[in-house]
Amino acid sequence: MKVALTGAATGIGAEVAAKLKAENHHVTVFDISEPSVAVDHWIKIDLSDPASIDLAIAKANGPFDALINNAGLPPRAGLTEAVLKVNFLGFRTFLDGMMPKLAKSASIVNTASRAGAMWRENLPQIKELFSLDPDELGGFVEKHQIDATRAYNLSKEAMIVFTMAQTEKMIAQGFRMNSVSPAAVSTGILDDFVKAFGEKVAKNIERAGRAGDAHEIADVIIFMASPASNWIKGQDICVDGGMGAMAMSDILELNS
Repeated sequence: MKVALTGAATGIGAEVAAKLKAENHHVTVFDISEPSVAVDHWIKIDLSDPASIDLAIAKANGPFDALINNAGLPPRAGLTEAVLKVNFLGFRTFLDGMMPKLAKSASIVNTASRAGAMWRENLPQIKELFSLDPDELGGFVEKHQIDATRAYNLSKEAMIVFTMAQTEKMIAQGFRMNSVSPAAVSTGILDDFVKAFGEKVAKNIERAGRAGDAHEIADVIIFMASPASNWIKGQDICVDGGMGAMAMSDILELNS
């Protein structure tokens, strides 16, 4: 496969790039930082800047058999608007621009998060985010009193909903798109999630037995990008070590 991948300098993205190269796939990485593993092509991009996105897309040589949108910022204090710009608005702008550079039957995989699991409860806010331009984010954040943690959750809720909402359009164009939602993965930004979500993260990891490994998430992403998953379309694939199932069991009082 010829694969375009955003966010491969560290963490899950670096594992995806390494595994793809080990399987002799051609990998073009789009990242603000140079990838930590050897790839075929690195194109520098700042997903918070529409001009940088346009420039990066112009440098991309398709057609790509798969597009993996993995880049994102964590829920870190002081990054509220940047999180929304990069994790959703920038992702959407990049995706739109890359569509003409995808091969027929290409697979698009978006790295979301189990932090986006509450999307049903937050649809009005998600739909409002859908309607925004980057220069309108300040007013949106102030109106809803959004902090960095809520910005992260909202960005991943929006990615899950967007992926689902685009299913019919993607099929009509000959493509397919899915999202993958990891939880509590042992990467360099795990501490950001511990700080943002507090004891909930520690409790979930304890119940699951351990945090996830980046290579485990990478395996699922690569499967979703490959022809082997061809009949999976518009789905959010949760990879969380059972955390979601246990939380739902608690809510439904299935183990009482």
